[in-house]
Amino acid sequence: MEQQNLTSVSEFFLLGLSDDPELQPFFLGLFLSMYLVTMLGNLLIILTVASDSHLHTPMYFFLSSLSLADMGFVSATIPKMIGNIQTHIISYAGCLTQMSIFILFGSMDDMLLSLMAYDRFVAICHPLHYLVIMNPCFCCFLVLVSFFISLLDSQVHNWIVLRLTCFKDVEISNFFCDPSLLLKLACSDTLINTIIAYFVGAIFAAIPFSAIFFSYYKILSSILRVPSSGGRYKTFSTCGSHLAGVCLFYGTGLGVYLSSAISHSPRKDAVASVLYTVVTPMLNPFIYSLQNRDIKRAVRRVRLPIASLSPGNL
Repeated sequence: MEQQNLTSVSEFFLLGLSDDPELQPFFLGLFLSMYLVTMLGNLLIILTVASDSHLHTPMYFFLSSLSLADMGFVSATIPKMIGNIQTHIISYAGCLTQMSIFILFGSMDDMLLSLMAYDRFVAICHPLHYLVIMNPCFCCFLVLVSFFISLLDSQVHNWIVLRLTCFKDVEISNFFCDPSLLLKLACSDTLINTIIAYFVGAIFAAIPFSAIFFSYYKILSSILRVPSSGGRYKTFSTCGSHLAGVCLFYGTGLGVYLSSAISHSPRKDAVASVLYTVVTPMLNPFIYSLQNRDIKRAVRRVRLPIASLSPGNL
């Protein structure tokens, strides 16, 4: 395709997962269902935490913030994909906006997982000072700092893309505007932009992951000093759901990275990216609620008043 100046590019073409028109209704139903499950599941956690005073603790405050970030993360890509299931067209401004929102909430997920690990570290390693350290003002401050750091991350990537002077193609081999793919479409030299993008991505990913690793190192060291095996299991069980969420988040991200490095197939990369853009936010509510007795009790307490208002009981 003939090179186009950046000022003349008004839209991009998202190739999506498949160009077979017979598969489009299937993808429409599949992603609409997954999107609704994700939104309802995360909304249920937020409403449950907000409505039950027993859950007004730092751990569940961070969990509800994670659910809110997951809702924003999946809303950055899926609604546009569903709306453009036939045309696959996105405007240049819409592409930049989608990319910024996607990185913002993806980085928020990363930061909030590290805050939840820090919360478990304080609760297990410094239980007597837990309420003093993890006070409501400090927790709100941590979430706000995470938001502004994530906003900085998204704007740096936005600035990198805006530095591109022209594109050699307008076809993006994915179902959303991936900044790494936009760099590959540039017709100018992108070495400096690529170095900056990978350096920034490594910094914003390595710091939260290092915080999680350090927190769990301290947690395991503290748990191993517990004399009884029952006590060790009971203590570590409070970290089980969070550890599963961390493994899912980083596992799917690493899987997509390895898939793109090995396969060199844009279509396979797009299918693999569904794991961390759609599947992870959808599974998080199940991970954090199915094995969480506090959440289960809170849901029952919410359901009982609703059941009492049913027509048969009036």
